[in-house]
Order: sequence, then C-alpha cells, then structure tokens
Amino acid sequence: MSIMELNGGSVIAMVGKDCVAIASDLRLGNQALSISSNFQKIFPVTDRIYIGLPGLASDVATLRERFRLRVNMYTIKEERELEPETFAHLVSSTLYEKRFSPYFVEPVVAGLSKLPTSTPESPKFKPFICGTDLIGCLNFAKDFIVCGTASEKLFGVAEGLWEPDLEPEDLFETISQTLLNAVDRDAFSGWGAVVHVLTPDKVITRTLRGRMD
Repeated sequence: MSIMELNGGSVIAMVGKDCVAIASDLRLGNQALSISSNFQKIFPVTDRIYIGLPGLASDVATLRERFRLRVNMYTIKEERELEPETFAHLVSSTLYEKRFSPYFVEPVVAGLSKLPTSTPESPKFKPFICGTDLIGCLNFAKDFIVCGTASEKLFGVAEGLWEPDLEPEDLFETISQTLLNAVDRDAFSGWGAVVHVLTPDKVITRTLRGRMD
C-alpha cells in the first residue's frame, strides 16, 4: 500500500472553450475505512485559479496554508494579480524545496490566464491546466489532467468523453460524468463529488451525489 493511497481521493481538471473545470470526490478514508464524505480537496487561490490537492490529508492541509501564505506575499510584493502559470511554478518550487522528504500530494492547477492582447475594458482569457508530481515536476496539458487513486479509470473515461471547445454547461456535464463513472470503479474514491467551472464572468460550483457504498 502506497502512502499516496492511504486517504484516497481523486482530482480531474478539463479545458473547455474560454472556460476550465476542476472536480474532485469528497471521500476521506483510512485505506478501506471511510472517515468522512465531505472532505474538500479543491481550494480557490484567486477568482481565476483553483488548486486540487489529492494525497495525504495532513499534507493537503499543510500545503493549502503554505500556498495561501505565498500567494498573499506575492500579491503584496508585486501589487498585481497572480497568473495561473506563475502560480504553477510557485507550486513546483514549493514542492521541490522538500524533495528529500516530500509532501505526499500531487497538485492539479486550473485557471484562466489573461491574454497579453486583452485590455482592462475587454479582458480576454485562455484556459490553463497543469499537474505536478511529489517533487514539483510540472506536466502541462491542453485537454485534461488527472491525479489520485482513480487516475487510470479517469484517463480511460476522459479520453472517451472529452471533446475540444466545450461550452461551460457541456464541460460541467462531461467532467461530472467522467469523475462519477471513474470513482465508481475505485474503492478509495467516491462518496459524492464537487465541480467548479471557471468562466471569465463567474465560478459555477455544484455538488454531486454519488454512490455511498
């Protein structure tokens, strides 16, 4: 049994047309023993960036606070909003600092990057997703990123359901069906899910019911 599988849980991020979605299950367990069905693994960084943290629950809580501190320090020092690409490298460097005794978490970052051609009057955004391993090696993707104990199942379902240029509602349906169908086949994930869809105007958050067995 890997320590990455001790508490279970899975996260997936998907790209749509001018939007991005990130979703996770809600189970917290001790191997096969379920402890909670309302454990958050996805956290807002800014209005346009969310991070998913599947892995060891104690390290999830530690990293959440560490990222919050570093983002606040960046905002104060730079006096501007953090971009998803910059935050991804902040995540990578934070994990690499502890490479000899790593955090047992594989973060997934999803966000909307402001294009250089955009103006304050008419901002334009493009979707951004990436994931890292335990020591911060970045993995960028143009379609979807998966992490957690149900990764193999998520890959299989996502490859069958994902299409390019999905509208926000279609993207929500696709990522929801992908996650629910994958975690149904994984004993360490499940017990409901939460989905966040980021658009230039708003963030749509919905909780899904799943199998509770």
